[in-house]
Amino acid sequence: MRTSPGGSGDAAAVDAGAPGRGEGASGAAPVPAPAPPLAESSGRDAGWRPRSPVRPRGPGPGAGSAAGRAGPGRAARGPAGAAMWALRALCLAGLGAAIGGGAADQCSWRGSGLSQEAGSVEQLSLHCAEGSLEWLYPTGALRLRLAPRLPPTSAAVKGRSPPRVTACIKPSATFRGAQLYLEREGGLELLLPEAPRPHARCFSWLPHEKVALFLQATPQPDISRRIAAFRYELRGDWLAVLGPAGACRPCNDTEILMAICTSDFVIRGSIRSVSNNAELQESIIAVSATRIHRQKFPLFQAGGRPGRPVGSIRTPLRCGVRPGPGSFLFTGWLHFGEAWLSCAPRYRDFQRIYRGAQRTHQNPCEFPVD
Repeated sequence: MRTSPGGSGDAAAVDAGAPGRGEGASGAAPVPAPAPPLAESSGRDAGWRPRSPVRPRGPGPGAGSAAGRAGPGRAARGPAGAAMWALRALCLAGLGAAIGGGAADQCSWRGSGLSQEAGSVEQLSLHCAEGSLEWLYPTGALRLRLAPRLPPTSAAVKGRSPPRVTACIKPSATFRGAQLYLEREGGLELLLPEAPRPHARCFSWLPHEKVALFLQATPQPDISRRIAAFRYELRGDWLAVLGPAGACRPCNDTEILMAICTSDFVIRGSIRSVSNNAELQESIIAVSATRIHRQKFPLFQAGGRPGRPVGSIRTPLRCGVRPGPGSFLFTGWLHFGEAWLSCAPRYRDFQRIYRGAQRTHQNPCEFPVD
C-alpha cells in the first residue's frame, strides 16, 4: 500500500492499469503476417461525407431555357448538366464507401466486417489520447496504429532514457469474434483472447519504436451477431510513475508533494468500507469526503452524511487495503472513467510534510492546509 512513510498501511496506490496490465501473454496462436503499414488514413476515407449537389443557376421552369424545360429533378443538357451528373455520381460513390467501411474520426472507429474480404487487412490510424473501436461481424483483420498527439510529460534529460508511452486496452463485456494482438518489432503478442470477460491490458513502448494493434477475426460456425469492441487510453510516462514494483509501497515525501499538484483527484476524507473483487483482482475503497480539493470529473457526489460526498477508489487486490480510522488525503488518476489510487497519506502526516517543504521553499505548488 502506498501510504506516507509514517502511515499504518490503511490505503494503497495503483499502477497504470487494472489487473494484467503490462505483462505480455505468450503462446499466441500463429496468425498471418500483417500487411505493411499504409499512409496515415485508412484505404477507405470513412469520415468523408458528400455535399449535396448544387443545381446550376439559370432561369426557372417555363422560362424557355434548357434548364427550365428539363423540369424538376432533371439535369440540364450540355456541359453544365454533364458536370452536375458527374458530381452526383462521385458523391454517391463516396457515400457508398463511407457506409461500407465504417465511420471514423481522429479518436474512434466503428465499422462492419460484412463489406470486408476474409483475407484482407484494413489499415486504421487514430490520433487521440483516448477513444474506442467497435467492429461488428469481424471478418479478416484490422491493423490499428495508435499515434497520439501527447504533450511532453517530461523534458529529455542528458543521461536518462527517453520517456515511454503507455497504452491500456479495456474490452467490452461482450467482446466476441476476434483476438487482439500487439505488433512490435515484427512479432505478435496476444493481448485480448476471445474469452468470457477478458481483462484490461496495458503495455508501453519508446517513442522511436513502431507498434500497432492487430485485431484478427476468429473463424465462426455461424453468422450470429458478434462485436469486438474496446476502449483505449494512452498516456505519457505512466508505467514509470506507477510501475508494478512500486504499486503497493509507501509514497515518499517527494511523491506525495507531486501527487497533490498533478493528480486527477485530491480528496480529503475517511474510509467507510473496503470490498474485494477476486475476479477483477481489485479492491474498492468507499470514501466519505470531508473536502474535495480537486476532481476532473464528478467522482464524488452527495449521498452519504449530510454535506459529505461519497465515492469509490480502486487499487490492486494484492495491496491488501484494510479499513482504518482517521483522515486521509487520497490522490490518484482516472482510468477508463474510474478513480485509481496513487498516494494516500494520513492527513496529519501530509500536514507535516507540506509545512516542512514550505519552510525550505521546496513545495512544488501551493496547497491549502488546515
